[in-house]
Amino acid sequence: MIFEFTAESSFDCLHTFARQIGGSVHDNSLKIPASLGEGDIRRIDLGEDFKLIIHRYRLHQDFVLLRKAPAAPQDFITIVLNSNETPGKRTSVQQSEVTFSGNNDGAVQISSADIDTETFFPAQTDIYFTVIGVTSAVLNELLHIEKPNALLHTVGTPHSSFLYYESMTPDMQRVLMELINSNNRKDYLVPLFCQIKVREIIYLLFSKLLCRECGHHNRVHQADADKILKVRTAILQDLGQPPHLENLSALAGMSETKMKSLFKQVFGDSIYNYYQSARMTEAARLLRHGGLSVSETGYQLGFSNLSHFSRLFERHHGLKPKKYTLAG
Repeated sequence: MIFEFTAESSFDCLHTFARQIGGSVHDNSLKIPASLGEGDIRRIDLGEDFKLIIHRYRLHQDFVLLRKAPAAPQDFITIVLNSNETPGKRTSVQQSEVTFSGNNDGAVQISSADIDTETFFPAQTDIYFTVIGVTSAVLNELLHIEKPNALLHTVGTPHSSFLYYESMTPDMQRVLMELINSNNRKDYLVPLFCQIKVREIIYLLFSKLLCRECGHHNRVHQADADKILKVRTAILQDLGQPPHLENLSALAGMSETKMKSLFKQVFGDSIYNYYQSARMTEAARLLRHGGLSVSETGYQLGFSNLSHFSRLFERHHGLKPKKYTLAG
């Protein structure tokens, strides 16, 4: 199933999706018909030009979410928080791989309305993602930063063009799950609870973004966004092999200098550091859920020296691989 929409502040996700799947909206909630799966989509209005959509469902078929840029400029910022754990991939109509946003290193996406995005969710996957939509004026009022860095200045400037990815911290995951489960609360203060939790997520996210080294921001056009995401996909395809800058540059069709600069701008780190972080995230997953030993995990991720693997793992996770496995 494909759901395509235009990123406009006036877009009504609930009723548009309800019409496509033959469902109905009650009390700002759309229940997924049993013929398609189970779960629901909820909308929470946080104020003028400030809204929240919570997606929590499982579908019987593959689901592709296509967000298209509007024809006219829109002062609208989208923050997408993915709490899914299972990665997947598909081949799109353009024959390029589109990765499912299950990797923690790209679990939060912040983008302007003029950037197209495509996300793939495999069938029978628990789909948990939350979308915060806000104008730059509302966001600036919330943040109230007198001296923002280049990144926050860009995000807070109307009609800027940008795309950023950030990892999900444990605190952000905790608050996000509290927000997702807010419909289980049995009191009249749920709207206030959601207001507080959304602001807490924004605080945690922008606290991280403020720490980025941002001397300058280059405008991100759609073509550049597509190219840099292709680079990211190539890096994550085989974590047993370190990234080769010359090959990645040829793949992206841009100079190494531009590629490295744009990658760091979008993902907040160098290509090699991003690769190492993703490598350690995958190592933790394999140790906890992959049924592999420490040595098998290290060798699968390209480490010939297991002592080096152990030191690097401890630097990222605070525990040596064997203790991390026992702690789980």
